[in-house]
Amino acid sequence: MSETIAVIGAGTMGRGIIEVAAVHGMTVHAVELEPAVADAVCVIEAVPELEDLKLGLFKTLDSVCGSETILASNTSSISITRLAAATNRPTQVVGMHFFNPVPVMPPVEIVRGLQTSDETVERTQRLAEVMGKQAFAVGDTPGFTVNRILMPLINEAVFALQEGVADARTIDSLMKLGCNHPMGPLELDDFVGLDVCLSILRVLHDGLGDSKFRPCPLLIRMVDAGHLGRKSGQGFYEY
Repeated sequence: MSETIAVIGAGTMGRGIIEVAAVHGMTVHAVELEPAVADAVCVIEAVPELEDLKLGLFKTLDSVCGSETILASNTSSISITRLAAATNRPTQVVGMHFFNPVPVMPPVEIVRGLQTSDETVERTQRLAEVMGKQAFAVGDTPGFTVNRILMPLINEAVFALQEGVADARTIDSLMKLGCNHPMGPLELDDFVGLDVCLSILRVLHDGLGDSKFRPCPLLIRMVDAGHLGRKSGQGFYEY
């Protein structure tokens, strides 16, 4: 009998998680909030990266899900410890950070909050592996592992553009050819979404208090202008 999971949110990341789970034989409920969530071994939320929204959702999930259900968040930066504290099952709350595009990217960061049990981490790692992913356990610090390293790189590329060091295509071409990256940092910013990158940088800056995470003013202005990258048709490039 296949494992049953539920995915809350059907945006870019949610759809990708639903796809990989279904392709690997899992039963998936794609829901807003319905009683069908109750029989899932794990519920993965993939709603927008807004802490208050996620906190409210976790409180609701805690009240409607079975006592053994794991509550997992696909957050890219928000504290799993704080999300867990909003529930009556903090040992069963875990981060399950997939990468975009989910059907293509192999890794999943399994994020252990302060209260997360070993059993929950192990069960979540197994679920990720059933989905065909490589699971890596990481600590609950701002940005976790990948975004803590990646976002300063993207941010510095925006600073270089703002300061006239080079134009966008030159910056991206040099990083692709010189560092063997599949996408340049500005192209990647457009792909992820400038608003998402800005949100993560603010979490890093607030959580770690280090000026190296200060968002570039050009990035802030572009988000304010609605130039969010591919999803809006305009970012550092036009689409």
